[in-house]
Amino acid sequence: MFLLAFFALITERIVGYPDWLFRRIGHPVTWIGALISRLDRDLNRESDDFSTRKRKGVYALLALLGITILLGLVIEYDLRMIPFGPILLVLIAASLPAQKSLETHVEAVATALRYGGLDAGRKAVSKIVGRDPEKLDEAAVCRAAIESLAENFSDGVVAPAFWMGIGGLAGGVGYKAANTADSMIGHKLPRYEAFGWAAARFDDLINLPASRLSALLFVVAAGFIDHASPGNAIRAIRRDARHHRSPNAGWPEAAMAGALGIALAGPRSYGGQMIEARFMGEGGRSELTYDDIRRALKLARVADALLIGLFGLLAWIIWQV
Repeated sequence: MFLLAFFALITERIVGYPDWLFRRIGHPVTWIGALISRLDRDLNRESDDFSTRKRKGVYALLALLGITILLGLVIEYDLRMIPFGPILLVLIAASLPAQKSLETHVEAVATALRYGGLDAGRKAVSKIVGRDPEKLDEAAVCRAAIESLAENFSDGVVAPAFWMGIGGLAGGVGYKAANTADSMIGHKLPRYEAFGWAAARFDDLINLPASRLSALLFVVAAGFIDHASPGNAIRAIRRDARHHRSPNAGWPEAAMAGALGIALAGPRSYGGQMIEARFMGEGGRSELTYDDIRRALKLARVADALLIGLFGLLAWIIWQV
């Protein structure tokens, strides 16, 4: 299991998910999204009362997990039985983590700020965060990009690899299905407050181990980066992580903020509404520039290398046993 996750991480780190392949066949997330949309249309009826819609949301999540996990089990079993099947299995598994695309999108924000100014930076960051870009100054654009990097490193890289290590392709696909469901229907909007309850709560649960592991990886990675502090990262986690609106996102965000000596999170605007939030890395420097995005990317790259090394070590230990 961890061997599959190890090779999937290496493969995705090198080649990513090619654009030409996405244009031809889409991506597992788009296929999962289509299934979620169908379940939403069929089960989430506004004529039903709150408890009925909540119960149907549970049914939808169970159906989604059942279909995707079963499909993952069948694919993995069949591919292990044919010549070159393990290679195909690794290529399929490599579509689940998103190291390369995450780095590309965050790097694009730093590049846009440096060469195109604030308007270009706002446009670039609007592709990876949901807050109102026109209300962001340069420091806020940088904070948004770094926060997205920290949070998505956890749920877009570490979590799918972790569950792949635990449950093989089925574990990785099942995680991706649940995480996609949370992003699509796990919102506190009138339509999804009841129907998306199960998806949101389940996503919180399955992201718990990855968020803690991500924070630990950032702490260790800080020891390999100039002008970064593992000790400050630990102090920021202990002080700030629990104050985040998310039970999981605060861990990697606080770790990154503390490691780099910067302040992340804080108040932000979504859909014209100001959301009050506590700073992660409180007391850290808040006037950020594109150089801080690049420092955060360097920290994330080292953490990613540590993750790959950890999974390789676990695979070797299991192989020896």
